[in-house]
Amino acid sequence: MNKLRNRELLHGGDYNPEQWLDRPDILEEDIRLMKKAGVNVVTLGVFSWSILEPKEGVYQFAWLEEIMDNLYQNGIHTILATPSGAKPVWLDEKYPEALRVDEWGRRRHHGVRHNHCITSPAFRKKIGEMDRLLAKRFKDHPGLLLWHISNELGGACYCPLCQKRFQEYLEQTYGTIEHLNKAWWTVFWSHQYQRFDQVEPPFANGEGSIMGLNLAWKRFTTWNMADYLRWEKDILKEITPGIPVTTNFMKLYPGLDYRVLAKELDVISWDSYPRYHNDYESLYDTCIENAFDHAVMRSMKKDRPFLLMESVPGAVNWHDYNKVKRPGMHKLAAIQAAALGSDSVQYFQWRKSRGSFEQYHGAVVDHLGREDTRIFQETAETGRVLAALKDVAGSVVKAKAAVVFDWDNRWAIQDMKGLSQKKKEYEKTCMNFYKLFLELGVETDVISREDSFSTYDVVAAPMLYLLGEDTARKLKEYVAGGGQLLCTYLTGYVDKDTLCYLGGFPGDGLKELFGLYSEEMDTFYPSDKNQVRFLDGSLGEVRDFAEILKLSGAEPVGVYIHDFYAGTAAVTRSQYEKGSAWYVGARLDEGTMKRLLRELCQEAGITIREIPGNGEYHVRENGEARFHFLLNYGEETIKFQDVRGMELLTGEVAEGELLVKPMEAAVVLEKKQLAKGEDR
Repeated sequence: MNKLRNRELLHGGDYNPEQWLDRPDILEEDIRLMKKAGVNVVTLGVFSWSILEPKEGVYQFAWLEEIMDNLYQNGIHTILATPSGAKPVWLDEKYPEALRVDEWGRRRHHGVRHNHCITSPAFRKKIGEMDRLLAKRFKDHPGLLLWHISNELGGACYCPLCQKRFQEYLEQTYGTIEHLNKAWWTVFWSHQYQRFDQVEPPFANGEGSIMGLNLAWKRFTTWNMADYLRWEKDILKEITPGIPVTTNFMKLYPGLDYRVLAKELDVISWDSYPRYHNDYESLYDTCIENAFDHAVMRSMKKDRPFLLMESVPGAVNWHDYNKVKRPGMHKLAAIQAAALGSDSVQYFQWRKSRGSFEQYHGAVVDHLGREDTRIFQETAETGRVLAALKDVAGSVVKAKAAVVFDWDNRWAIQDMKGLSQKKKEYEKTCMNFYKLFLELGVETDVISREDSFSTYDVVAAPMLYLLGEDTARKLKEYVAGGGQLLCTYLTGYVDKDTLCYLGGFPGDGLKELFGLYSEEMDTFYPSDKNQVRFLDGSLGEVRDFAEILKLSGAEPVGVYIHDFYAGTAAVTRSQYEKGSAWYVGARLDEGTMKRLLRELCQEAGITIREIPGNGEYHVRENGEARFHFLLNYGEETIKFQDVRGMELLTGEVAEGELLVKPMEAAVVLEKKQLAKGEDR
């Protein structure tokens, strides 16, 4: 990790010089333009396998070394990728087992990318040879900053090799076929297995009705990918133990549990491509969703910064509508990434390709090849901003609250047959909780049910449908120790294999914690209406779902007004040893939820800092200073209160309040020795 510590913020992106080896004039111009744009790092080799090894066993590394040398001589470091994201045609021709089989059981032809079987011994052998040679060749290169394994890992393979490995995984997990049958409830529809080798993956034209099987396949796919990631990492670490390793994640990608893969990485990095300037939500909402995604990535390794590995200064080429970023948006997005804990702003891509699939994907250098374009000028301005924020590098975000967002739980909710198939909205619900905390000025991590809760004053775990073996115990210990916990409808319905708990929901001992049980769940049509009346007389709107609760010790905080369950509890609070367990039995409007979260934070002793509309506020800190980030996504100037210190982008001093213009941001340095009272 040493090379990534005590550095400036990184600025650069994916560079594909192999596309321009016949144009030395362009390669020379790239260096000049990179320096002009404030680029200090590039990623090389992501899709270079066919150039690095044009024929099996014939390697060509000289061009790569020359590029790295030239970059380093001009002050630009290299993130070097292993090229396993897209393999050459000769490999598929000689080793067809390396081609994936899809969910219909069809072996794919050569093409696109990520079309390989990670279980294939032939594929692993070839990429292993490549990785060893790359590591040996560049292990002492002064420009090598970081290893980047593959690219945007994803997908599943259903080939015989993967099927066999899945069956071995199941036997290792369940021990006996009898245990598996019981855990998956296969007696239903007469689906019992007699042997592990009878269990197939959930093919599109096969078994898809066993929830335990579906969940086990997703877990296996993650386990298998983590095993592959570890395999590539171990090769690199054996030869270059001092060079950290990463791979780039993709937002809330549904196919892999990133928290499992994160354990194999030294640094978390991800690719951010929000749909800015769309016609279905405000810019503020788009940006807050992106903030949630940043927080998910940051929270996987809270003790260090993460990296924004890919973004785009202009328009992408794969959205339904590829909107160009409006003036100022790129700089604002870059500052947001830094505010949430990123030590880099990087792009796909540096220079636009002339042809093929991503020839119109945004880049710093357009087909025009000019430096006077708006996008190049805004990128250069962003480079200057990041240089001014160099002291932020290495600092971290310290959150007082957490929202639980869990991939296992997500998969189980998506697969459950019940409620409304269209309105489950687990991801959106978690994002809304995160957004409401931010609007209260409460910095918030996004964690899994396997993470520790003990460092947070408040934890919100919406729709925690699936409980792992230790989750209920951890929740009870957290509240018993003085924590403020808020859970909602759909909590604790199934165990880790998606078997329903008997004796009432929430199961696994949580009825004691919350002092209640749920007897029924009412699902609303869009036209259905109900409300909750709280103790202070205020009202809240009920949407989509309402649980009918029976209390066994909990205090009612709000009751339903309408329907046959009028007068029964909708929101409750239960004192449990030193802490409190809140239960929200209905999906409520944002204003009502914000009032509840404010009450939880106040009870936990967290200072509320009301953030003005269209504003966003974060703090990073190190041993000497705090860095206050204030952003404005609106069309009018907004005023932030209680801001004191040096504004790093203008050099001005803030003395209590700070005005931030539309589509602008401020970053205020507060020396810790000047701080009074509690950490803000």
